[in-house]
Amino acid sequence: MVEKIKELYICKFGTGPVSVTELSGAGSNRVYYRLQGDVDSVIGVAGTSVQENRAFVALAEAFACSGVDAPRVLAVSDDGLYYLQTDLGNVSLYDAMKESRENSVFSEHDVELLCDVMSSLPHIQYKVPRFFDFSLCYPVSDFNERTIMWDLNYFKYCFLKGTGVEFNESLLEDEFERLTSLLLSDNDDAFLYRDFQSRNVMVKDGKPFFIDFQGGRKGPVYYDVASFVGQARACYTPCVVDKMIDAYLASLAEYKKVDRSDFIKKVSLFRVFRLLQNLGAYGYRGLFERKRAFVEVIPRALAQLAELLQNFTDEFPYISSLIDEISQLPMFVIDEIKELTVDVMSFSYKRGIPQDTSGNGGGFVFDCRAIHNPGRYEPYKNLTGMDAPVIEFLEKESNIAEFLESAYALVDNMVDTYKRRGFTHIQVCCGCTGGRHRSVYSAEHIAHHIAEKFGVKVVVTHKMQGVKYVIESKV
Repeated sequence: MVEKIKELYICKFGTGPVSVTELSGAGSNRVYYRLQGDVDSVIGVAGTSVQENRAFVALAEAFACSGVDAPRVLAVSDDGLYYLQTDLGNVSLYDAMKESRENSVFSEHDVELLCDVMSSLPHIQYKVPRFFDFSLCYPVSDFNERTIMWDLNYFKYCFLKGTGVEFNESLLEDEFERLTSLLLSDNDDAFLYRDFQSRNVMVKDGKPFFIDFQGGRKGPVYYDVASFVGQARACYTPCVVDKMIDAYLASLAEYKKVDRSDFIKKVSLFRVFRLLQNLGAYGYRGLFERKRAFVEVIPRALAQLAELLQNFTDEFPYISSLIDEISQLPMFVIDEIKELTVDVMSFSYKRGIPQDTSGNGGGFVFDCRAIHNPGRYEPYKNLTGMDAPVIEFLEKESNIAEFLESAYALVDNMVDTYKRRGFTHIQVCCGCTGGRHRSVYSAEHIAHHIAEKFGVKVVVTHKMQGVKYVIESKV
């Protein structure tokens, strides 16, 4: 894959890149690389769908013709699976707003940048269609009843069923049909970005640039406004949302006159739809794939949805009652989510298994004595499982990797369950004969595995070495 990207780079620039770095993936199957040249860098993209790549390339050209700041496509492979685009850096709008999100205080500069984004949206919605053939859209060319039901069923099957709450499918489908009808009642056939949110806006030289628009299609203008201002993870305050909508409407006036109160009502309807769609994604990633970050955002999304549904109780009484019921589930009540601490210890069986001082009892004790012991060999006797020679020995001369994979599977399940149920303590002990080599190595790896995967507080203790340190929670 990377060789194909390099070949395309050489074909375009006449020489190979100085370095190639794979970038962290997003939510798609595309793979991104940064190719650094002698002077500048570009982004290489390896896609899995020729049609999706073709949509992006055509839309990038339409964005350029419309005067919208977005990546420019520099070269496309003959088979259509690879392309090069301009490099917009590493800072997304979402990343740039990190401190503001965490403190719920948005500076004047932040608000100005957000309003710049919203002011650009009408130009994207109304100018891009002048330069784009919607038959090139992927996977569908317009926002329609079928695509709406895809998203609503995503909510039903990937979130609602995952909560375990009993529901009347017939009543739910009735309201899905009502929602679909309302969503399709006002459509300008503008360009619908579809995933218009702060993660898909890059900030370069203080200006917003728009990325990841390959899923765009024809549709109503309210959808993208709702997507941006209603992004659950962005934590925009009501005041900031009002300012963003005002900025959007001021720019929209060039293309269409609307009544502000009527517009906000329709945006709220689309926010309901988007939040249902988002909960489907959070449910799949969080409740089924057990990814902590997605579970943690569910309470905020539920709170936003419950508040919005207060304006639609006549239209969606059943959905409103379901959301109220789900919001009261212990796993989604924010006040009941307590911080979990995991104690990970190494010990010597000669001195006995450590007691659980939390008073809870239980936890895990892993016996590491079946692993090939470096302590039998003179060069390693005075070292520990934290020293490089011992680490190298265990990783080359023993089955410790397989041992730890089995331990991870057991511990992961308990940590995940305890976090969701609001428990506060787990103890994990690793023992070997002398408490120096195998147990120390195992405890170190289990501790860092838990901390990286779940973000919880981990207290690491090596009993025989008198070592104790804390990996702080990332929650």
